[in-house]
Amino acid sequence: MRVSARFPAALVLAVIASLVWGAFGGSNRANTNAAFETFASLPASPRPALEIRALEPLGSDRFLSRWTTVRAATAARLQPAMDAAAVARVPRETPEGTPNALPVLRTRGNSTGQVWVKVRLSSLPNGKVGWVPRQALGGYETVNTHLIVDRAHLKASLLRRGRVIFSAPVGIGTAAWPTPAGEFIVRNELTRYASPFYGPVAFGTTARSVLTDWPGGGFIGIHGTDEPQLIPGRVSHGCIRMRNRDIVRLTSLMPVGTPLTIQ
Repeated sequence: MRVSARFPAALVLAVIASLVWGAFGGSNRANTNAAFETFASLPASPRPALEIRALEPLGSDRFLSRWTTVRAATAARLQPAMDAAAVARVPRETPEGTPNALPVLRTRGNSTGQVWVKVRLSSLPNGKVGWVPRQALGGYETVNTHLIVDRAHLKASLLRRGRVIFSAPVGIGTAAWPTPAGEFIVRNELTRYASPFYGPVAFGTTARSVLTDWPGGGFIGIHGTDEPQLIPGRVSHGCIRMRNRDIVRLTSLMPVGTPLTIQ
């Protein structure tokens, strides 16, 4: 009698368990399968227009040079730290109103996590370098060209990936106002100064002279001339002059940002 009394209760529990499983187990499995089939039938998502890939280190190509422009006026410092001594003011624009371009020499992070960039400055004395905060600069650009001005032989040569693709005689500064030697950058290309004196086009550089006829107070320019008979020669206040046909040809070959070596 006791066994038969417990049997109906056990049967009731079994029935309840089967109902619960049917409600929560069996029906969920069916719903899940249906949802999966619906998802599988949807079309594939379109590829994003912009893919952010893993960062890659810059190449070590010896013919590539990096340069950047100044996004916000700042101070260049002796060391990569805000409390280091300032060595020069770095404006956002050139005297001609174009973005201030600077050669990038190296980068470094400091103990506070801030990134600094070592650049060659356009302030006197020529060759001065300093550290500026990375956030004050724009993106990096690269070029594979290099302009070399040989003062001894009064000649300019443009190299692309180490090979000479352009060569022309030049006029340079006199003994009183010499064209300075050093490493610089071609930072803008200008046509608004086109005139018989400057020729059809001019390039501004980061080189500085004691005195020059280039606008802006002492920056060396590369431009044409209305006296081609004086070229080659030592005839300027520091600027580098070319015959008009040569400067026009150079324009089609040399981009802004090209390193300039005056030797």
